[in-house]
Amino acid sequence: MSSFLNRLAFFLICAICVVTTLAYGAVHQPVIALFYLLVTLLVVIFGVGSVAGGEITLSRSPLQVPLLLLASYAAIQAIPFGQIPIYLGIEGVPRTISIEPFATQVVALHLFVLAAFLFVALSVIDSAARLRRIAVFLTFFGFLYAFYAILQSVLSPDKIFGIYKPSAGTPFGSFVNKHDFAAILEMTIAVPMGMLFAGAVMSDKRLLYLVAITLVAAALLLSGSRGGLVALLAEVIFIVILTSRAKGGRKILIRAGLSMLLLAAGVGGAIFVGGDTTLTRISETAGSADVTSNRAHIWRTSVEVVSNHFPLGAGLGAFPQAYTKLDTAGGYERVEQAHNDYLQIAADAGVIGILIGALFLYLFFREGVRNIRCSNQFRRGVAVGSFAGCFAILIHSLFDFVLHIPAIAVMFLTLLAILVAAGRDYEDEVDDPDQPRQRRLRSASVTPIRVSRLD
Repeated sequence: MSSFLNRLAFFLICAICVVTTLAYGAVHQPVIALFYLLVTLLVVIFGVGSVAGGEITLSRSPLQVPLLLLASYAAIQAIPFGQIPIYLGIEGVPRTISIEPFATQVVALHLFVLAAFLFVALSVIDSAARLRRIAVFLTFFGFLYAFYAILQSVLSPDKIFGIYKPSAGTPFGSFVNKHDFAAILEMTIAVPMGMLFAGAVMSDKRLLYLVAITLVAAALLLSGSRGGLVALLAEVIFIVILTSRAKGGRKILIRAGLSMLLLAAGVGGAIFVGGDTTLTRISETAGSADVTSNRAHIWRTSVEVVSNHFPLGAGLGAFPQAYTKLDTAGGYERVEQAHNDYLQIAADAGVIGILIGALFLYLFFREGVRNIRCSNQFRRGVAVGSFAGCFAILIHSLFDFVLHIPAIAVMFLTLLAILVAAGRDYEDEVDDPDQPRQRRLRSASVTPIRVSRLD
């Protein structure tokens, strides 16, 4: 692949992460259209660069398969197979698996775009230097974003960027929903934390990483997201377990003590910035009477959606229509999501969705467990961080619909690409973060498939 175009594709991957996050999470149609254009540009640059360079680099990672399967099933759900009988004088309405085929078609397109993004990211992160750059980028971006969010919460808590006041929701950072903000920080804090706990940070930079982690933790707690708090605690415990494997009781105690110190610093910072109201936001939301916060009712109704549309599902993207028909609250508030990504995949895609989800979880944990065992210290730290960041989102998905937000999905897929890249050996990698680079041979068992152009 052409060197310049390769670097441009890598830059565009980082830019997409930033743009989707800052543009309100890319939940508005104009921003979604911009996201699609950027991914299309990314694919074109990758393709042209591959042709110009004389070879096409393809990733063999099976983590691409579940996303492609889900996108394909969404397309199948929207295919007509006959017509619905005449009802109220209306005839010629096509019969589909999805009860809202247009919405399902939109979701299918969205999933294919995300699959294209993941495909290019897996292929472009192809060296230790690039792996290091994207790890530093996520750390730096998370620090700056958390710093801005804290300032905004003090100076203009009701307006995003000081100009946009959402009509609903509790905004924080650049997100209308504070839980989505927390989800982004769960992922940006994971990479530096994993590197720090695995000893993959240079000794003269450890204090900087500690400061960055503490500030991000403070911003996350300041948001008042209950799901974010649970996910953060699970993430810290997960990292301690991963980095303390077969290291003895003393190592476990040291890492546990460090994690508690970081959490305490984050809590202290949040209280210092937000005063007595900072952490009470969590209890306030727990007692909220808002229908959108009444997850018990939403989950009960979602279970009825699953049973009413078993085994093929109501259709990806059709949940709002399926839910409204069964909502005993009289439709006072429109519920767009199940507030549980696992329950919603069962409602939307039925047995097929459950099987695809199970396949992804199996492949994800297999990839993570394998890659955190690599001998290189830096790659091991990056693998631990990206593994824990994705794990935190999987925990958060039990309480919210975070993976339905494009910005969070993009960051999640970026961490997946980093996790896969951390499992490869590179010629330019460094064994000890405090030592100069050494040349190593790339392992044939983990190299991407390379298809050379015929002359």
